[in-house]
Amino acid sequence: MAHNGLVHDPSTPGPGPGPAPDVGSGPASGPGPADDLAAFAALLTDEGRALLRELRDHDPARDLATATRLRRDHPAGLVSAALGQAALRRRAVAKFGAGDAARMFFTPAGVEQATRASVAAHRARRFTALGVRRVADLCGGIGGDAIALARAGISVLAVDRSPLTCAVARANADALGLSDRIEVRCAEVTEVDTGPCDAVFVDPARRGGRGRIFDPEAYSPPLSWAVEAARRAPYAALKVAPGIPHEAVPEDAEAEWISDGGEVKEAVLWFAGEPGARRATLLPSGATLPGRGLPDPAAGPVGRYLYEPDGAVIRAHLVAEVAAAVDGRLIDPSIAYVTADTLTSTPYATAYEITDALPFHLKRLKALLREREVGTLTVKKRGSPITPEELRRRVKPRGPNAATVFLTRMAGAPAMLLGHPASD
Repeated sequence: MAHNGLVHDPSTPGPGPGPAPDVGSGPASGPGPADDLAAFAALLTDEGRALLRELRDHDPARDLATATRLRRDHPAGLVSAALGQAALRRRAVAKFGAGDAARMFFTPAGVEQATRASVAAHRARRFTALGVRRVADLCGGIGGDAIALARAGISVLAVDRSPLTCAVARANADALGLSDRIEVRCAEVTEVDTGPCDAVFVDPARRGGRGRIFDPEAYSPPLSWAVEAARRAPYAALKVAPGIPHEAVPEDAEAEWISDGGEVKEAVLWFAGEPGARRATLLPSGATLPGRGLPDPAAGPVGRYLYEPDGAVIRAHLVAEVAAAVDGRLIDPSIAYVTADTLTSTPYATAYEITDALPFHLKRLKALLREREVGTLTVKKRGSPITPEELRRRVKPRGPNAATVFLTRMAGAPAMLLGHPASD
């Protein structure tokens, strides 16, 4: 199957971090897993829950004063744990929404690594459409995916090796009224019998002691193990980093890249769809672009309109499909910007009307912005070493008008395109 081998833009968001391999571990000289579990268990007591309710609308700027006041009536360790949990709940709102985040429990790594609720719900819908009734959620973390699956009516076996993480997942299932559909098991995922389940979902750990892991075989468990586990199940999905090399995708898997609100969140290998297929799915709309195996588009002069494909489209190597949909061409063979002479509506790219397409020249750009009284300048870059911050500092935009500048390449040479979002 052909794909669009466009050069990756360094400014495009890279692979998102994966789940931490051991949420509850710490340095040997500090608090250990037992201490973490005890502190968390205290939050589940009546006293702990009352503290969390009191801190629901707490101003974090007053942490010190609040801690001093609360410690007059409560153990210091419990107060610290409650303040920490309140802070985690505030961070979790972006992923889980205010309602769920206020009731759920988190660990620092759990907040960072959990699947965004909208993405987990999309995956649950795909499993439901397949007729899946029970899923083995391996490397389940704090339960983000298990919650979405359970809400879709699917029974879940959620497995994780960290006792603290499992305790948090159980508490979340209980807090959201899903305990009857979510069984949490503390075990090594490689030792769990998934036979009673009709689908498997694996979310391998993609972070180690030195940060993100980009080699799929260095995941925990390795991608090769996850693939074999997937092949043994009637249906399966494997969550991987969105920057996974296309050559690392198994030939019998469908690869789906997912963005939410324009940000690429993850890639999923489906052992349930069309083998070898590639698709990009955009949330919250749910629009999905399947690959058609089109060759790379030709490059040509910049037309009246510039299309910026969604990051999931670029990751999936489906820029050619966008170009075909808008009757467009590339502005450069190595750059994922599409240009066309007419405006065509598409959910898979943002359109801009271009007023100027010039070789890159800082003084010329500064003069143009001054002439047009541009004070609000949106800077986008692809294939340019200059950062948006550096450009704004050097051109010093002033005035009542707004514009967008693209720092890129045209026909192999540095270029700047000036324009504004297109309107139908």
